[in-house]
Amino acid sequence: MVRIFVPTALLAAAMLLAACGQAGAQLDLVVYEQDIQEWRDARRAALLKPTGYLNQIGLHWLEPGTYSIGSDAASDIIVPATAAGRIGEFRVGDEGVRLVVEEGVDVQVDGASVTNVLMPADVTGQGILASHGSLAWSVIERGGKLAVRIRDYEHPFVETFGELPYYDIDPSRRVIATLRLYDEPRTITVDTVIEGFQQFPVSPGIVEFEIDGQAFDLEAQSSANGRLFIIFGDATNRDATYGAGRFVYLDDPGVDGGESVLDFNKAYSPPCAFNDFSTCPVASPRNRLGVRIEAGEKFDPRLHYSDSAAH
Repeated sequence: MVRIFVPTALLAAAMLLAACGQAGAQLDLVVYEQDIQEWRDARRAALLKPTGYLNQIGLHWLEPGTYSIGSDAASDIIVPATAAGRIGEFRVGDEGVRLVVEEGVDVQVDGASVTNVLMPADVTGQGILASHGSLAWSVIERGGKLAVRIRDYEHPFVETFGELPYYDIDPSRRVIATLRLYDEPRTITVDTVIEGFQQFPVSPGIVEFEIDGQAFDLEAQSSANGRLFIIFGDATNRDATYGAGRFVYLDDPGVDGGESVLDFNKAYSPPCAFNDFSTCPVASPRNRLGVRIEAGEKFDPRLHYSDSAAH
């Protein structure tokens, strides 16, 4: 028979949650720890995917005009030396962003070579992705502004990416939260790491919860996956977690509000914790907690990539 050792502190915390009526049922600590580990494994796998954040090497904002792209130092958008000296140019105008490829250079879209292609802004995850060798790029729109985001599928940062750092699993940071709905959903303003660029998501209301007997609340956002999305900050942002805050999801209790499980052991860092080429929202002053939430993902600056040559 295999014996599983459960630390006394964790067992006590699990018993405490059960006594407090955690989701109306006793928490099986072994199953819970397995669930958190599976979540962590999926989190890392998603980052490492071709569509993840780790292979992003450039984010270039565009104004009306023409921008050359290539490995040549004279290019407006400089890419790694593995690429052609001049791949082509982006022409930004009333129709959007058009890519005109240099003669003799192979650029592909959906597996077919192209020489001239309009690249609609990717606002849904379904935009055009063009590639040249190991490089790929798409056009994004944020707050009415256009940019080219560049990826390198053979980026050495991906190959050497280490394990994500986490706090020890703490069942006491898996809490019952109550969604208090606003009279009507509100459009709220959220700042981002890009100066002057804001997002305007919809909030259905406030999520209320207790930690160690102290009451807190956070403003939630509606999300495309049907769950509630929260950007929060806490005192660990100063020394252990990403300074701009962390993200966490919870199930939406529905149109009447009510209870759901808010698990800070599944709190995670935004894309900007890994590179400088994302447009991450940051925790608002309203959503910054004055206590330490020592659960979930930590920040390790060694897992952050920044290359001024890619700007």
